[in-house]
Amino acid sequence: MRVLALETSSETASVALWIDGDCRELSQSGARGHSDHLLAMVAQLMAEAQVGMAGLDGVACGIGPGAFTGVRIAVSVAQGLALARDLPVAPVVSLQALAEAADAARVYACIDARMGQVYAGAYEREADGWRTVVPPCLAETAAPPLPQGHWVAVGSGLKVLASSTLAGLDASDRRSDALPQARAVASLGVLGLRKGEGMDAAQAAPLYLRDKVALDVHEQAAKRAARQA
Repeated sequence: MRVLALETSSETASVALWIDGDCRELSQSGARGHSDHLLAMVAQLMAEAQVGMAGLDGVACGIGPGAFTGVRIAVSVAQGLALARDLPVAPVVSLQALAEAADAARVYACIDARMGQVYAGAYEREADGWRTVVPPCLAETAAPPLPQGHWVAVGSGLKVLASSTLAGLDASDRRSDALPQARAVASLGVLGLRKGEGMDAAQAAPLYLRDKVALDVHEQAAKRAARQA
């Protein structure tokens, strides 16, 4: 199976090409350059592998949650590439991509959502993939849902969680610098396509979990008052 994967939900954009179990990846830091660099990285990666779009079995993309603009870029580029060749799209939740890359059986994934909130989810590895223990959600940094038992915790959200929350999370291994990567999106995308979970490109959509990108002045004042209380 040959699958192209895109992930741009964080400040790092990455592209991966899965060819029968071998995976190559390119990445570029700097959120503002995602739209400028993504297609160039795709072209470079496929040229190096000597693979054309006609030789692919599908396109996988990270659908978020994460940076609004970044998520839209990955989904829209995946749609355009897939529609041109009538390829299926395999949507991959960015929190689950974090879990896939963690090389652990039980992973609590947490991404900084700004505005005093995080995106969080928990996943447990099974023989044929992952079982969702805590579905992807948006939560306040002081009160995200925490799974029971021992976990490996990953993601930028760990840097902003309240100290009391971190104390309540049973995770001796915490990796706050972990970001969603296209290599993990490719692996999960291949799994989804093999299970017949690919979708028509036109149906692919971002997973936002929140419909706003900034607090208004009243909300900002309320946040400051709560911190000072």
